[in-house]
Amino acid sequence: MLVVGGGIGGLSAAFALAREGVRVRVLEQAREFGEVGAGLQIAPNCTRILREYGLLDEAGSLGVLPKSMVMRDAVDGAELTRLDLTDLERRYGFPYMVIHRSDLHAIFLRACRRAGVDLVTDARVVGYENLAPGARVRLADGRTDQARIVIAADGLRSVARGLLSGDEPVSSSYVAYRAAVPIEQAGRDVDLSEVSVHVGPGCHFVRYGLRGGEMLNQVAVFRSPRALAGEEDWGTPDELDDAFAGTCREVRTGIPLMWRDRSWRMFDRDPIMTWVDGDIALLGDAAHPPLQYMAQGAIMAIEDGWVLARQAAAHRAADGTIDWRGALAAYEAVRPEHCRRVVTTARAWGELWHLDGIARHRRNTLLRARDTYDYSFIDWIYGPTALTPQEEPPMFSPIPLDSADRP
Repeated sequence: MLVVGGGIGGLSAAFALAREGVRVRVLEQAREFGEVGAGLQIAPNCTRILREYGLLDEAGSLGVLPKSMVMRDAVDGAELTRLDLTDLERRYGFPYMVIHRSDLHAIFLRACRRAGVDLVTDARVVGYENLAPGARVRLADGRTDQARIVIAADGLRSVARGLLSGDEPVSSSYVAYRAAVPIEQAGRDVDLSEVSVHVGPGCHFVRYGLRGGEMLNQVAVFRSPRALAGEEDWGTPDELDDAFAGTCREVRTGIPLMWRDRSWRMFDRDPIMTWVDGDIALLGDAAHPPLQYMAQGAIMAIEDGWVLARQAAAHRAADGTIDWRGALAAYEAVRPEHCRRVVTTARAWGELWHLDGIARHRRNTLLRARDTYDYSFIDWIYGPTALTPQEEPPMFSPIPLDSADRP
């Protein structure tokens, strides 16, 4: 099997399949395996899989287990609602963890090496084609490679997705600035027992600890007026400063720590329900890149690989051969609908977080009325990963904003 893409999705899928005895080769376009970014939140639906893989203790030694997640208003700083993450672990059986993205990537890279995965760098795939059976990829330098199955984990701008859809990435007009700095650099008291989210008009601010509390991770996200105006140069540091000028002191004091030499424009893609073309299948952001509001992007990719490996095992004959068409069909029967829900819900949550005016006050009223131990809005996402459409839990019922009294 070939896996195209050596990010978290590609490596976790390669490891999951190698555990099932599948010979896997990963093609990574960079000259070495690595991951950029800062913090990553991994919820119980992911730590459950890490435990099964035997990787949870290693992740726990590098991450942080916060005690609560708190949402506050970015303008006045008032608390709106919270999750008790200790009780959340009791409910779902697995912890909520925050970890540096590069640490999680490195965990899967080491796991792949131990499992005997063939890891190839400097291999940029520019074309895909089905054979009979199997599939072939074409590299930028003219070489080709082929295997019985090709898994395309080639990201937001996936080449393989073009086999299935002519769509393009969708800009949200929002941009993220990040920072992961030594805790001493924060220069102030920070409660590292919580994941803190401040939601404000056209912006939000996230903060939590990393690496055992030695680092502070921050994410500042805002809607760019220049993006809305159709300008090419958007999401600039001056727009960052302007976006957070009207926020509370706790948020404003975090903005000077942001990395100002890099930013991440926020794109997703409209959901597609077909992920398989012959012996080529999409995985991770190639299939379902979300906006970040639900912190499920990397998790969905890890779930994809877990489901694919479980389906491969379920479709293995007595002689050890795998009915790959059956396995891919079973994978495609369950994952697209779940990921469609996440992508569309993330868009809706982004709108909810960034409300202004009367709508903001109504949102705050509804959030304050939520009981800390009401899990009706997250049961569908934090529970066990479905292997069949019948196992996919029902969605929550949204509460209309206008059900709150006008302030």
